[in-house]
Amino acid sequence: LTEDNKVFELKPVTEIESLCMQCEENGTTRLLLTKIPHFKEIVVMAFECPHCGLKNNEVQSAAAVAEQGHKQVCTINKPEDLNRQVIKSEWGTVRFEELDFEIPSESQRGILSTVDGILDRAIEGLSQEQPQRKELYPDIYEQIERVIQILKDYQSGKQPFTFVLDDPSGNSFIENLNAPNADPKIKDHFYNRTKEMNQMMGFATEEPDPDALALVEEVHVFPGNCSRCNYPSDTKMHMLDIPHFKQVIVMATVCESCGYKSNEVKAGGAVAEKGRRITLKMTDAEDLNRDILKSETCGLSIPEIELELTPGTLGGRFTTIEGLLTQVKEELESRSSMGGDSATPEQKQRYANFFAKLDQVLAMQGEFTIVLDDPLANSHLQNLYAPDPDPNMTIEDYERTFEQNEDFGLNDMVTENY
Repeated sequence: LTEDNKVFELKPVTEIESLCMQCEENGTTRLLLTKIPHFKEIVVMAFECPHCGLKNNEVQSAAAVAEQGHKQVCTINKPEDLNRQVIKSEWGTVRFEELDFEIPSESQRGILSTVDGILDRAIEGLSQEQPQRKELYPDIYEQIERVIQILKDYQSGKQPFTFVLDDPSGNSFIENLNAPNADPKIKDHFYNRTKEMNQMMGFATEEPDPDALALVEEVHVFPGNCSRCNYPSDTKMHMLDIPHFKQVIVMATVCESCGYKSNEVKAGGAVAEKGRRITLKMTDAEDLNRDILKSETCGLSIPEIELELTPGTLGGRFTTIEGLLTQVKEELESRSSMGGDSATPEQKQRYANFFAKLDQVLAMQGEFTIVLDDPLANSHLQNLYAPDPDPNMTIEDYERTFEQNEDFGLNDMVTENY
C-alpha cells in the first residue's frame, strides 16, 4: 500500500444516514476510498434502504480532473476480455462500434463494473419498456429486440466487438491485462477538451488575456492551486531555446505546503510536416546523462526489456535519460498492485522481473536501445557529437498516417486563404 492508502486504513468505510428517494425513509450510504492499480483513487458509494429494499451504487473520481480527455478503444474477442474491469465516470461515454450503439454520459452515473456488467446493464435498460412497446409500437419493439440480441451475442462471446470508452475528464479506465506492459488490444487517445466539454463539466471557459500571456525573455508566474493538497501554488513558465532543435516552453510547479513538484515541456513553433523516430544504441553510462525532451505526443520504448510508453504517458518532460527512466519506475511502483492483496503470484513475479530489467538499464548492465517516436517531431535527444552526426543515433522522418493526422486535428486544419 502507498503512504496515501495508509491514511484510509484507519476507517476504510464511512457510513452516512441519507434519505431514500423511493420511500422517503432513511437509508444508509457507505463510502469507500480505494485505489485502482495503474489508474488513480476513486470513491465507491453504495446506498441501501432497509424499508423498501432500494439499492444503488456509484463511483466518483477522488483525483483531480486530468489535463486532457482520454479515449480508449478495446478489442473484445476472448472470454477474459469480458471480465476486464471498467471505471466509467459520470462524464464517460460507452460505445459499441460495430453496433453503432452508444450509452451517453448523462444516462448513467459513475460506475465500477466489467465489460460484461456494462453489457448486462444495457440489456436490462433496453428491456424495461419492451412489453409496452410490443403492444403500442411493434416496429420499434422489433428494432430494439435485434439490438438486445446482438448485445447478448456479445455477452456470450459469439461475436467479437470493439468497446470504446471516451471521457473528456480523463477519469475513466479499462483494465490493462498485460500491465505494466502495453496491452495490444487497447489503443489510447488523448485530446484537448473543447469549450463545450469544459462547460458540460462546469469549468470556466473565459478567454485568456493576450497581453497577460505575452512571451518575452523572462519567467512568467501564474497563480493556481496544488493538485495534491489544493494549497495556493504558483506555476512558472519560461521560453527556452534548445541547441540544434527548436524553442520550447518549460512549466514548473512547486508546492510550499506538501512539497509536491511537477514540470512539463511543450514544443513551440509550427507543426512539422513529418513525424520523427529517434533510435539510440546505449553502450555506456554516459548515455544515461544525455538530455532528452519527450513531448506529450511522443511514445518511448526499450525493446530489450519490453518497455513501451504510449503517447501521453508522463506528459511532456525535459530531463535526462536516467531521470526519465527513474520517473517511469517511480510512476509504475506507485500505481502497481504488486504489493497488494489483489495481486496473484504470477502478477507479482511479472512485476519483479520487469523492475529487475529496468534496474539493469539504469545501471547500464549491458547494451540497450531506446526509441523515441513522435508523430509531431516535437521530441529531441541530445547529440554528444553535434554538429557532427552521432554514430550511435539514427534519426528518420516519416509520413504521418491519416489516423495520426485525424487524432491531432490536422486533416481539418485550414492554413491557406483564411
